[in-house]
Amino acid sequence: MRTTKSYTIESEIIEYIDGTKGDRSVSERVNELLKRAILEERCKLLEAKAQSFFANASTAGRAETLAFQNAALQTFDRD
Repeated sequence: MRTTKSYTIESEIIEYIDGTKGDRSVSERVNELLKRAILEERCKLLEAKAQSFFANASTAGRAETLAFQNAALQTFDRD
């Protein structure tokens, strides 16, 4: 569904859109660029969430990992 809205856009952006729209309408080109920008922003947010998750996960499980490694080394000493 398409809705007509009015926004103020900088002249440099309008020039860029006019120069890159090709055979498409200006609206189609603007929508394409906005969809790309939204996708990029979502990817950055997801990347930041993943980075935060794995940073916390690696520090939280470090003590357990070291305990497991020490136990494994002790079993090698017994053999």
